[in-house]
Amino acid sequence: MTGFHAFCRRSLDDIRAQGRYREFTALQKQAEHFPHYRRPDGTEVLVWSSNDYLAMGGHPVVIEAACAAARAMGAGAGGTRNISGTSPTHDALEAELAAMHGKQAALLFTSGFVSNQAALSTVLNSRPAGADVLWQVFSDEKNHASMIAGIKSARSVCHIFRHNDMAHLDALLRAAPAGAPKLIAFESVYSMDADIAPLGAICDLAARYGAMTYLDEVHAVGMYGPTGAGVAERDGVAHRIDIIEGTLAKAFGCHGGYIAGDAEVVDYIRSVAPGFIFTTSLPPMVAAAALAAVRHVRADAARRVRLFERAETLKRRFDAAGLPRIKSDSHIVPLHIGDAALCKTVSRRLLDEHGMYATPINYPTVPRGEDRLRFTPTPLHTDAMMDQLVEALCVILRPGERAEQRAAA
Repeated sequence: MTGFHAFCRRSLDDIRAQGRYREFTALQKQAEHFPHYRRPDGTEVLVWSSNDYLAMGGHPVVIEAACAAARAMGAGAGGTRNISGTSPTHDALEAELAAMHGKQAALLFTSGFVSNQAALSTVLNSRPAGADVLWQVFSDEKNHASMIAGIKSARSVCHIFRHNDMAHLDALLRAAPAGAPKLIAFESVYSMDADIAPLGAICDLAARYGAMTYLDEVHAVGMYGPTGAGVAERDGVAHRIDIIEGTLAKAFGCHGGYIAGDAEVVDYIRSVAPGFIFTTSLPPMVAAAALAAVRHVRADAARRVRLFERAETLKRRFDAAGLPRIKSDSHIVPLHIGDAALCKTVSRRLLDEHGMYATPINYPTVPRGEDRLRFTPTPLHTDAMMDQLVEALCVILRPGERAEQRAAA
């Protein structure tokens, strides 16, 4: 065995000993019966942790668009965007996304991770102020791994500000070199803590110190704002954000990532970002499905209203049952467990004993000791489903209390 093989074995043994070894759960999504999935043995599972937030992945409009495009254009794009991989559907989807965000242009990537990594690294490796002047980037401490990857792969000076702490961000901006280009990178909805950034305050600081703004809206597009353009639309600050990044893989139920911004900025990233240039384009059928989903969601305000009503209902039911819910300002409902092994056990028991699935979240996604289950009720989760979930969680998390209640009855 080589030294690297031995290293892998030791590392995996250590991960297992900490109770945070990740095992994939095979679940077959059922388009017509979402949020019910099937296990390989045929048993049905009620899923509570899907990022298909609006249940658009199985919407007939989306499925038919994908099927029609596949029949017309085949399964794959057949090349990069520059080598036969750009169809009229790709162009139409980019135009739709730009219009949704009120921007001049948009650019598709193969995933939200790639769009963040490629766009941030490209911007931060540029030298608008001269060859020897490095970008000063200000990154929220809870930014997604894709944003961190983009920042780390660039030759820039990174300042990490405490999560949503505007006083700390102000101090860091004030101390940075006045003549250096600056960029503030942040998210709107932070999916693990379920809180929302103060976008207006960040824009105010950016204006004061002449900084660009880069906003990740992946957990907000489709859901927030009058037309689902995200928290920036809801808060009336989209015009103050230089680059908005989003995904087609969550609320829109499809696949892919994108950025939107001024035409020259988007064109520059299109022209020089390796993560865009040297990868095969999104399949036309995926682009067609996403285009149908975006157009439908923009006009379907009732679906957004239903989503938030369902999320608030689940929060109230967790609170009424005395379950350890983490405070949430968004549609995401986290439940604190606190131990990696226990979190995994609770998730497994929910699945094996109660036919429900909730993803265990542990380090490094969240800090050690902050392990949690993450629930994302969709417009299709009913009150009866919530009753089943709360009852199951009470049985698993408070077995002694439940036994006393049964004895008293």
